[in-house]
Amino acid sequence: MTTLTEGTKAPDFTAKDQNGNNVSLSDFKGKTVILYFYPKDDTPGCTAEACSFRDNYQYLTGEGYEVIGVSVDDEKSHKKFETKYSLPFTLIADTDHAIVEAYGVWVEKNMYGKKYMGVNRSTFIIDGDGVISHIIGKVDTKNSSQQVLDLLKK
Repeated sequence: MTTLTEGTKAPDFTAKDQNGNNVSLSDFKGKTVILYFYPKDDTPGCTAEACSFRDNYQYLTGEGYEVIGVSVDDEKSHKKFETKYSLPFTLIADTDHAIVEAYGVWVEKNMYGKKYMGVNRSTFIIDGDGVISHIIGKVDTKNSSQQVLDLLKK
């Protein structure tokens, strides 16, 4: 498993978004990217997190930030999620787990004594040069965008 740290180069990737378009991290060179990983579309915690970014999206983009969500759900699931909650940002379909593995967020989880592999909810803030400036490992789903803003204002 990969363990990324602040100050290291973010792994580039190319994958499909909710509209079937190829999106690469390198497409955002020169911009600060808020790359957030979440377990599953349309679940309570993931919806709260996505809606937090949606509700502050205008401010974030006004400050020059790009928001990108990544989960292992497919494009069709992402499109439904985007439409249902009017999400204005890119959702990446990482169905082959290449991105979640490159970022070290595909981990063994344990629920009710049952072990399974899944996405560890995390947020990476990547500067315009493609370097990870911050990693949020303990995400507050309802206040995820404020959590990012508090870090960026420091």
